Amino acid sequence: MDTSKITTIITSFICSLRVKTKVFLDNSKIILNNLIDFVVPQIKLALDTFKLIIIFLIKQTDNLINTIATHPLLDKLENTYNKVRLQLSQNFNKQKLLFQQTVFYKKSVFYAQLTRLDKPIGILLLLWPTLIALWIAAEGWPDPLVLFVFVMGVILMRSAGCAINDYADREIDGKVKRTKQRPLASGKITAKEALIIFASLSTLAFILVLFMNTLTIIMSLVGVLLAISYPFMKRYHYLPQVHLGAAFGWSAPMAYAAQANEVNAITWLIFLSTILWATAYDTMYAMVDYDDDIKIGVKSTAILFGNQDKLIIGAIQALLLLNLILIGHRAELSGFYYTGVAGATLFSIYQQYLIKDRKRELCFQAFLNNNYFGMVLFIGVFLDYQFADVI
Repeated sequence: MDTSKITTIITSFICSLRVKTKVFLDNSKIILNNLIDFVVPQIKLALDTFKLIIIFLIKQTDNLINTIATHPLLDKLENTYNKVRLQLSQNFNKQKLLFQQTVFYKKSVFYAQLTRLDKPIGILLLLWPTLIALWIAAEGWPDPLVLFVFVMGVILMRSAGCAINDYADREIDGKVKRTKQRPLASGKITAKEALIIFASLSTLAFILVLFMNTLTIIMSLVGVLLAISYPFMKRYHYLPQVHLGAAFGWSAPMAYAAQANEVNAITWLIFLSTILWATAYDTMYAMVDYDDDIKIGVKSTAILFGNQDKLIIGAIQALLLLNLILIGHRAELSGFYYTGVAGATLFSIYQQYLIKDRKRELCFQAFLNNNYFGMVLFIGVFLDYQFADVI
């Protein structure tokens, strides 16, 4: 077969295939158009029907809600509910009033006031150096049992300290404007009750200490002596604030010993810092009672320092900040800690501003502001051990 015939056959086949393809496409187009003409109206009809059903259901639901809302039974149920609620509220308030009249409730309130549980500033001021000592001793998170024992111990011993303080001052608190309404001074509880509260709280704290190592148990005996003796010191010398610093500060070396089972130079630097800090803030506190203390013959650093009180407080704060830097150097702390020290410095400056005119209310605010001083220091220590290695 020659080439021309082959070419003719191929050409004829292609022409035939083209014609058949065109016919197929035309027929497919016609079928598709017919299908669209049929399906689209059906879809539209279905959507319209669905829309009508939804509208119908909404209307019926709305009617049902209106029927229920306006049904007399619902009003009866509402009235019954309101009556029951009112009755329960009246019964609760009645029982509350009856409970508040009981000896147990009244004594509980007086005991809470005696131990200053309603004024937790003292707990916080004692807690911050304790936590700082624990974190430095552990170089991070301390042992959970040690942490629990010392947090609870701080609460218990601060409360016990308030009880024995009010017992010691029971004859003079009634002569001081700020303290004359305290439960013991106002006769709401007896001196015997205050002693029982002190003994009970101290016993609970000592039971907790028994879970610690021998060194900590031995050191706790010194802590009890400091707590008992502090309230009486204002009768014998002008430095009861320093004695308070030792009593408050003793929790720091105890905590360090409980965690590390040793005491070292850092331990005593923390202890010294707490003494300096307590002396500064309790002198601010004593400035509030300055006039009353002069009249009744009570001694304090505020009276001892006289007109130089602000200057000497500033010097004590400067020594404190220097001591904090030494702690950071000894413990090899870094930027987070020194940022905390910088924040504490700013709070010290603010406290100097508050006491500049020796106004009672502002001196008391300066005392309270020391909570933030301790807080930023602890945050600095916490962040230092938590993130210093990360960054």
